[in-house]
Amino acid sequence: MSSDSKTLVILGAGVIGLTIAYIAACDSDVAFDITVVARDMPGDWHSQAWASPFAGANWSPQPLGATDERVRRWEQITFNRLWEMAPSGLVNRSPSKILGETDGILSTLWWKDLVRDFTLLSESEIPAPYKVGIAFNTVTVNPLEYLSWLRSELESRGVVFRRQYIRSLDEVKPFVGRTGLLVNATSLGSRSLIGVEDTAMFPIRGQSIVVERTGLQELVTVRSGGGLSEQVTSITPRPGLTQTNTAFLNGTHQIGNWDTSLDMSVAKGIFERCSVLAPCLKDEGTKILMHNVGLRPDRKGGPRVEAERISLPLVRSDGLTPNVGDDAEQQQDITVIHAYGMGAAGYQRSWGVAIDVLSLLKENV
Repeated sequence: MSSDSKTLVILGAGVIGLTIAYIAACDSDVAFDITVVARDMPGDWHSQAWASPFAGANWSPQPLGATDERVRRWEQITFNRLWEMAPSGLVNRSPSKILGETDGILSTLWWKDLVRDFTLLSESEIPAPYKVGIAFNTVTVNPLEYLSWLRSELESRGVVFRRQYIRSLDEVKPFVGRTGLLVNATSLGSRSLIGVEDTAMFPIRGQSIVVERTGLQELVTVRSGGGLSEQVTSITPRPGLTQTNTAFLNGTHQIGNWDTSLDMSVAKGIFERCSVLAPCLKDEGTKILMHNVGLRPDRKGGPRVEAERISLPLVRSDGLTPNVGDDAEQQQDITVIHAYGMGAAGYQRSWGVAIDVLSLLKENV
């Protein structure tokens, strides 16, 4: 670490934490000495303790963008950034359709100028039993390749990865030091991280299937109305530098469900519904690569992206704070930038959120 660099610790190695680290590492104004501390990291593809490996990882309209100007800005920035990355092979520019049995899907089209080539489908272009259809071009990534790329880029820029399960903010004090900055990108973990304990966080259970299948070129989503129901149906063909011809079949949107066990009856329903949209899935050439169950980290009141001054060691009136250091340690204040609660939209907000976090970091340098 150079004498004029600023210590930056990022808790969490999901898509939000890694993108924040990337933006900070590439900044030309402030030299950050960055450490990413996380229990789960790119490569831990089967750990259900984090959400990023199990995401659909495409840009798809979410209800919050209709009412939250901050979210709209994040999503516009991210869409444009991912669109520009397409030549790298990490991102697909994908034709996409949203189909509905009623015109409820037309009730909030705040995003029509955000995506590319938005159009309403004519009656002849809409398959039965659907009555309404929207077409546009969007972006998709493959989480396994995309997260690995982010980690590789960060390591090439000197970012250090430290595997550690942080249960209390007191545990990061040795890494942050007296003048460092901390980013909390622990997503659903922010509910139980001592010193944060954000009970507004809740899970949305997502079950999905990843298949290998040639001929799937179009992202297709069925919406039952203007919003999201517990049962969702979509097919997302994925880009692949090493893993080719794969698609993500979704799934479920079960609010408040913490169950990470696989339900094969649900899997059967997902496959049957997706096969209606793409009958080729039932052909002999389809391979089931994996069944996924992940918990999307959502938050009542919307995402939390803000700075907070926190005094360490933590002091609680009930005296139940775990002792993780020297009792004689002096109190010190550190700046924590919180960046979590993106729900099912972590990938599609990641670059916009990271830019806002960098601004907050610079305000507190």
